[in-house]
Amino acid sequence: MSTRHILLGLLATGPSHGYDLKRRHDERFPQARPLAYGQVYTTLQRLVRDGLAEVDGTGSDGGPERTAYRTTDEGTEELARWAGEIAPPAPFVANEIFAKVVVAILSGGDPARYLSAQRAAHMERMRELTAVKAAKGADLATVLSADYALNHLDADLRWMNTTAARLTTLTAEVDAA
Repeated sequence: MSTRHILLGLLATGPSHGYDLKRRHDERFPQARPLAYGQVYTTLQRLVRDGLAEVDGTGSDGGPERTAYRTTDEGTEELARWAGEIAPPAPFVANEIFAKVVVAILSGGDPARYLSAQRAAHMERMRELTAVKAAKGADLATVLSADYALNHLDADLRWMNTTAARLTTLTAEVDAA
């Protein structure tokens, strides 16, 4: 996820200071890793440097002094370009699970046992996400984020089942190489 573009998107609703942008990011993207304040301010400085945002003013509102930022015309154009780009599907996905299966074969481990334990961990995470989705008052952003993760976990589970069914052949190919 592009932090610079997410912040530009949040700025598109009007001038904001870093604290507000961090709070709104964490609210809008509840399943994402929360942004660190340092990351917000560093990204804002880069957006200003690159002409995509500019300082709108500073104020304190009775508290610490805060600098507000707004998007520039160039920032609005960049955001529209980025938002319209199709994310290319990866030809191959780096798969840590597959790597561990192969390493288990190479090192004399038990890839079937590993896959079984990994499936159990995936199932547990799916139960947790299903509970998040079903929680009373869950907002749509949370539900959609959980759905996204659940679909990826489901794909992983299907891949693990296929791989488990082909372990004999995979083991022969790895041992022969």
